[in-house]
Amino acid sequence: MTIETEIRPITYLKAKAPDLLKQVNETRRHVIITQNGEPKAVLQDPASFEEMRSALMLMKMISQSEKAIREGRVVDNDEVFRDLEDRLKDR
Repeated sequence: MTIETEIRPITYLKAKAPDLLKQVNETRRHVIITQNGEPKAVLQDPASFEEMRSALMLMKMISQSEKAIREGRVVDNDEVFRDLEDRLKDR
């Protein structure tokens, strides 16, 4: 799949919206919509969009965790489990 084959002008979207939606949902491949020759939007099926959002959230959490480690904001496993046990005892 090359990106050039997945680019459509907005006039194509206006004229063939149902066909384009069917294609995107069946193939799960995004389509870039252009206006005046410039990319303006991406048409994507909902499942692929949710997968992408989940992957991005996971990557953000990993990045934040790596930053916390570099900054020394870490807690020893034993300390975490002791804290959890103390909290459970207090219930």
